[in-house]
Amino acid sequence: MIQNKTIRIDHVQVNITDLSKARFFYETVLQLKEVSRPESFDFAGAWYRIGEVDLHLVVREKEPLSQRHFCLWVDDIKGFAEHLKGNGFPIKWDTKYKIKGVERFFVFDPDENRIEIQGTDGTGQSRWEKK
Repeated sequence: MIQNKTIRIDHVQVNITDLSKARFFYETVLQLKEVSRPESFDFAGAWYRIGEVDLHLVVREKEPLSQRHFCLWVDDIKGFAEHLKGNGFPIKWDTKYKIKGVERFFVFDPDENRIEIQGTDGTGQSRWEKK
């Protein structure tokens, strides 16, 4: 039996249909930094680095709406909510399932991929806040 130690999530892949709309959303609205993709990739897409994890956008046919999502942690949850709304992207706060120390909401990218946004609720109880 091989001993395996999973180290981290390397990347998350999201399907999009319009690369220019997706680039605007992920670069301008979410303010992510694009990084280069392997030269051998002959299909349309873009990669973004978030900390030590990459987000891979790949152009494909539209998928049905889903509850699937990935989550981004931001340093100013209320400010980021206003930023998204100001750029024409409606948000929906999740108050039904409270996570101790966390405020969170959901937003959809131009292809209706669901994205969760989390940040501290200011109580000092988030797992990301220094105790």
